[in-house]
Amino acid sequence: MKDSIGKSINISKVEFWAATSISVFALFFLTATAVKSESYEIWTSSRYLFEQAHVKFNYNQFYFFPQIVRYISFYLIFLLLNFRVVPDILKKQKLVQNILLLVVTYLFVGLVLGVTDTYLKNYLFSKFDSDNDTYNYFFQNSYVLAAWIMLLYGLYTAIKYAAVYLIANSETIQSKYQMVTTDGIIALVLWMISVFLMVIIGVDKVFISCWVVMIPFAIGLYWFSFYTYIPQSLKKKKPFADYLLKVFWIVAISVLPLVLLGVLILGNEGMIAPVIVFNSVFQLVITAPVTWYLYKRRQQGTDEVQHLKTALGQSAANLDFLRSQINPHFLFNSLNTIYGTALQEDAQRTSEGVERLGDMMRFMLQENIQEKISLNREIDYLNNYISLQKLRTDTSPDVKIETDIDQAVNTLQISPMLLIPFVENAFKHGISLREPSHIRISLQIKGNTIYLDINNSIHLKPDTDPEKNKSGIGLNNVRQRLKLLYPGKHELIIRETAREFYVHLTMELEAFSSTLNS
Repeated sequence: MKDSIGKSINISKVEFWAATSISVFALFFLTATAVKSESYEIWTSSRYLFEQAHVKFNYNQFYFFPQIVRYISFYLIFLLLNFRVVPDILKKQKLVQNILLLVVTYLFVGLVLGVTDTYLKNYLFSKFDSDNDTYNYFFQNSYVLAAWIMLLYGLYTAIKYAAVYLIANSETIQSKYQMVTTDGIIALVLWMISVFLMVIIGVDKVFISCWVVMIPFAIGLYWFSFYTYIPQSLKKKKPFADYLLKVFWIVAISVLPLVLLGVLILGNEGMIAPVIVFNSVFQLVITAPVTWYLYKRRQQGTDEVQHLKTALGQSAANLDFLRSQINPHFLFNSLNTIYGTALQEDAQRTSEGVERLGDMMRFMLQENIQEKISLNREIDYLNNYISLQKLRTDTSPDVKIETDIDQAVNTLQISPMLLIPFVENAFKHGISLREPSHIRISLQIKGNTIYLDINNSIHLKPDTDPEKNKSGIGLNNVRQRLKLLYPGKHELIIRETAREFYVHLTMELEAFSSTLNS
């Protein structure tokens, strides 16, 4: 929770400016109306009640000043609770002091509501037997309303911090649920702030009802259109028309639930029709076209970014790969092995080592720069590498190297140097001339699919080994190349225990082009 609170700074800024803007607007509207009241009578929702009670209605006394007191008080209370009391309570700081402050705030809200009601509802004095009965009615209702407001704020706070958590983890959540976006969460938070303040300051019911229905409907329609309706409509001959038709049916179907909801909330059937008509027009004329436009903009940007990422990723992977092709440490070890072998026996093994090393060098300098090569050549390089490594391990009886490698048919092609990193990793970490070691390599070919399985022992390298902290090309680079070159056509499983390392790679290859060099 503390981490979520610490990451809520942007939401706090949004809340502050939203609350301030709404409060300033409300005060400005009240003041402007009060100025006009000097020239003619201003209608308010309670004015006719004063007339029925035969109490002379004075706009400033019975509406303007009480509402000013309420607006300013509730604005300051919101700032106090939202930016001081609640964050401290959630952080478990000064708990007793802040809980007492919460209780005092509740009492103050009830007092403000009770006092201002004596002016806003002054007409009720004529309906009770005594002034004391009237005051009891005002303040009993005011503290019930204060409790409801505090409960509403508590609900708002819970939803807000849930939203903060979602925003803080938006990347992880969006990877699983694409419809949950940071912009959408912020839009919901802004809507909740506005509804909360409108209810507190007593905005007209019809306006609140329109706002309560229209904004969530628009957000939901935006989300659903973005990830369902528009992608489906793009497959049609007239995508925009098909999309608008889908939106029209959603709006039409929503009328009945909105009518039922309106009856429950408003309790006045005559107020429901304007809300539904305004919502329908707003969704069809504004939300739907704007969503379509934003989707097309995003699609264009996504296509451009994806193209650039693919090109950049391929270039970066190739650059890293070219830098790692000629490993000086490996070459020096190989030459030292060949030199030692030449001293121990006749030139047959030495010439074999030199020949294999030459083939590998030619492969790295000539064929490795091609986009695709014959799978036979990739396997040849693999066999040359394994044979060269065996030269330095054959003299160690505790090292066991087993291979079962099929010979490829000439119709398959592969991106060069995709298989060797796994074999190189096995020899790098799986061979120790001082401890029992093993490597098992299996490469099977069935149709257009290859299956590579590697199992090797694991040995910690001594601190003096220059390769201890080096990973060369690394398995991460191979993963990147596989994603770029064979998206959806490969499966890579890597498992590691304390003593062994396992690699399983399945790749679906394409037919070999006759234009490539064999």
